[in-house]
Amino acid sequence: MKKIALSLFLILFVVFQTLAQGLRVGSYNVRYANTNDVGNLWPDRAPVVANLIRFHDFDIFGTQEALKNQLDDISNALPVYARYGLGRDDGKEKGEHSAIFYKKDKFKLLNKGDFWLSQTPDKPSLGWDATCCNRIASWVYLQDIKNKKKFYVFNVHYDHQGKEARRESSKLILQKIAEIAGKEPVILTGDFNGDHSSEWYQTIANSGVLKDTYKQVQYPYASNASFNAFGSKLDGEQIIDHIFVTNHFKVNKWGILTDTYHGKFPSDHFPILVELTYGGKK
Repeated sequence: MKKIALSLFLILFVVFQTLAQGLRVGSYNVRYANTNDVGNLWPDRAPVVANLIRFHDFDIFGTQEALKNQLDDISNALPVYARYGLGRDDGKEKGEHSAIFYKKDKFKLLNKGDFWLSQTPDKPSLGWDATCCNRIASWVYLQDIKNKKKFYVFNVHYDHQGKEARRESSKLILQKIAEIAGKEPVILTGDFNGDHSSEWYQTIANSGVLKDTYKQVQYPYASNASFNAFGSKLDGEQIIDHIFVTNHFKVNKWGILTDTYHGKFPSDHFPILVELTYGGKK
């Protein structure tokens, strides 16, 4: 009986440890390398961005706005991560990306893909009333090497001008998640250019498919807005960068990381960090 009891204890312990293993997930608009950002140029910000990511030890993080050279700089500084994401302008390397980084020693890449936020999502294209830019969403299908759990990560950057484009983007995101991931676990990160009151945010948050991690913790660490304009807009409270998950995950922490350096800001957005645990409500 003692051997049986010990065996049961060990089984339960292993199961508990597997479920309790957490994920540190981030969403970070790193601001594209704009040569007009005098005082906040990318060559000066790049090592700070890398240091921030290294210190906060993200397991997975979605980036927005980064050009290929910026992604290369992050990859070169942080070789523990692999990444995926195509350029929004040509479906290759041109233009901003919605790239996803993940730790190579923790996750195995099973599949990957991209789609554009438009009426023709399978090719580079401008959507609805957007007037400036193509918008792209990238996704990866990962397996946790240790416990073999599989899940999808989607990352996106909504248009900043077209309201119809933002509304329709949320509908498309939900449609694509259903098509690609089905009922499997999903994490969605991104800059949605809309706070909790925006229609496009509410479409996702009230979908019954995804839940906002911010609203799943008792004490979200939200002492600032998520957009800071390199420090010129610090008095607001709007959160426009979000991380959503399906019920397969339990949310333990949520916070806006307000790291600075010599009074400057690594980006015009603060990154969002959430701590998740496998094994939420199914």
